[in-house]
Formats: sequence, C-alpha cells, structure tokens
Amino acid sequence: MPHRSPGAPGHGAGNYLSGKVITYYRPRGSADVRDLIDHGFQAFNAGRLSEACHIFSEKMLAPENDTTVGLTIAGALTPAGLGGCVIEMMERGLVDFIISTGANLYHDLHYALNFSLHRGSPFLDDVELYEQGIIRIYDVLFPASVLLETDLYIRDFLVRSKLSGAMSTSEFHYRLGMDLLERNPGCAEYSVVAHAAKSGVPLYTSSPGDSSIGMNIAYHELMNDSTLMIDPNKDVNEVCAIILAATKNGCVILGGGSPKNFYLQGQPTLWEVYGIPKGGNDYFIQFTTDQVVWGGLSGATPAEAVSWGKVNPGVLPDTVVSYVDSTIAFPLFCEYAVGSTNNRRQRKELVHTREALVADLVRQAKAAGEEKPITEAPAGAEIDRHR
Repeated sequence: MPHRSPGAPGHGAGNYLSGKVITYYRPRGSADVRDLIDHGFQAFNAGRLSEACHIFSEKMLAPENDTTVGLTIAGALTPAGLGGCVIEMMERGLVDFIISTGANLYHDLHYALNFSLHRGSPFLDDVELYEQGIIRIYDVLFPASVLLETDLYIRDFLVRSKLSGAMSTSEFHYRLGMDLLERNPGCAEYSVVAHAAKSGVPLYTSSPGDSSIGMNIAYHELMNDSTLMIDPNKDVNEVCAIILAATKNGCVILGGGSPKNFYLQGQPTLWEVYGIPKGGNDYFIQFTTDQVVWGGLSGATPAEAVSWGKVNPGVLPDTVVSYVDSTIAFPLFCEYAVGSTNNRRQRKELVHTREALVADLVRQAKAAGEEKPITEAPAGAEIDRHR
C-alpha cells in the first residue's frame, strides 16, 4: 500500500486490505546476519545489540550455566509478525516462560484461527477506516470481523471448557492453547499460544483484564454466571517459584511496560516479602525505545534495578540495553541465537511443574520465617497515629 501524508487523497473502498498478508517469520540462523552483527554492528545501539546477542548465545544459553530464561513482551508485536520468532525460540528450548500483555496473546489468536492481518500505512483516514469496518494498529490493518470472530471463539471456548474457580493466567492460557491444538492441530506452527501449550512454556499476563481476552472472561462471568476468576496472586507466586528454582536467571525484555516489572519484581518479592535472599537476576537484556530520563519503569536501567535487588550487583557486565525498536532488534537477535553453537536446549516444560515449584516456595518461605526473630514494640510504647 503506497505511503501518503495525512490529508492526501485516500484509497477507494475495498483497497485498504490489498497489502501483503503479515506472516509469522521463523528465523533460520542466517550466517550473513551473524556476520553483520559480529563485524558490522560495532558501536552505539548497534554495538549494544551485538553485545546482547553475545551475552545470550554465549552465556545465558551455555549448558553449564543452566539459565532459566524469561521473555517479556510489550507493544503490538504479534500483529507485526514477531510471533514466529517467539515460536522458534520456544521450539528450541531457548525461552522457558513468557510474560506478555494480554493484547499480544489475543492478536496471536487471529493467526491460530486462520484470519489475515495486512500490511498497510500509518497515514490513512481513520474515519474512513471506521466507516469501512477496518481496524488499524499503526500500519497493520484487518477487518473488524476478525475481532468479532476471535471474541466468538473465546466465548465459545469458555462455555465448552466449563472452566471454574480461581486460576493463574498460565493455566488459562495452557487450556486455551490445548483447545486450539485440538481444533486445529497444525496451528502450533503459527500460534504462540498453541505452541506454548505444546512445548510446555507458561504464558503469563501481568494485567489480565487489560485485553480482549479479559473482556470476554468478564462477559462470561456477567452473562453466564461463571465462577471462573483469573487470580493474579497465583501468577505472582508461580513466577517467584520459577525464579527461585532456577540455577541462574536471565531475562530478554521486549519494550518494557507491565510485563517487564512483573518479571523483575520476582526477586524483590523473594527477599522483601518471603525473606528468601535469591540474589537478583544474573543476566538482563532489553530492547526498548524508552529513555531513562523520563523516570518510567520501561526506561529504567539494569544498574537502577540493582538497588531493588532485581539484578545481582556483581553481574552488571552481563546486562545490556539496546535502544532500538523491538520489531527490528528481536528478529536479528533470534537469527543470531538460532545460528549459534548453543542453539538448542532441552525444554524445561515448566507449565507441568508449577505446583511442585510453588510448594517448594512455600517450604522455603516458612523456613525463612522460622529463622527470623519476632520483633515487637517495647512494652508500654505508644504509637502516635496522628503523625
């Protein structure tokens, strides 16, 4: 679809969806890309991307380090076609669990259900798009019917599955992924949600109500008297248990936002709340366009994270932030990893061990609590509640 400036003549009805269909690109480990990153990406943010590739492929994936890798995803990355990179990394055991915005998992369902998203332009007449029933995510276009049909599938799944009671988002997404696999066995090759269920990778959403999946769960409760409840407490404890059980911990952060914090808060939760001094993350890689000067979490550096106990202070050389769009950086990063020596690991399949890991968290937390002296206010001491 040709580029045009706002206010320039638009396109006729029916032409908006003439752009190429967006597909899930799967990295193949290109030797040329590896050579470019090793020898051409030498300084500034290209240099940081090269550094990230080396930290990941040579340290985080080294068998002797046995790193549990968490991937966090913020921004509209599945609509942009990056789901294929995530699938390839899960398939190879290079990602052990994922924390994503709910929107990324919802839009991934379009691919699982064989709907099409198209390349477009960010400079279109949105009023006309609205009148034509076309949805725009920057330069990604698709008919509004895709939303309606995806919503219909989710509501149908909720009724058929008879899910009830409180559950973690990892459990919900696993059940959803298994349903997709049953209804369309081949969809694991082009759906993150389906492939995660197949490969045992837990999928967490840090704000489950903030997406169309959550919207349909809310509908199910209100209109069908469902008792299904997404319990964020279970998510917090499962992620903490996964981090606690790991030999070493490392993260790859795409964008920032709530998924970034939900992962990084695991270490402070262990020492601050449960009294278990894990020591902070061992590796930290982030691709973001957010800046540290604005004070937001998305732009916060790994050095700042040290003060919170989120990152081990002794491993700052193994942390890096590359200030670049994830849709550029992540495919290159994955190409490099897939072409590296450590390009395949045995999958941890953490989705099947969550209960045992949480039980161990409980055991260690109780033991830590028994070791702590109980402190009380001195006898007769008064607390000034008006101060």
